[in-house]
Amino acid sequence: MDSKSAELVKKCEESAGSGDVMGACKVMLELIDKEKIKVDTDRDQTYLEMAENLKPDDVSKVLKMALQIRESGDIKDLELKNTASILIRAIEMS
Repeated sequence: MDSKSAELVKKCEESAGSGDVMGACKVMLELIDKEKIKVDTDRDQTYLEMAENLKPDDVSKVLKMALQIRESGDIKDLELKNTASILIRAIEMS
């Protein structure tokens, strides 16, 4: 993770309870589940379950997934990449 990403994760932890950020996280998780894309293999629930049970503490984990999606050359789904970018921007703006 580069310094800009690390700074973004820190900011995310400070503003994790924001309605915009939480909403963007839920949308991204639901889309990941719908498209059957595997991003984070270190989890104990489905992406849909994560979206339904999302807590402010989970936002930094979702942000890390968004950063992976945005930078991944393997993921070609434009809707998912756009959703990840929206989440990242929501955190930057919070």
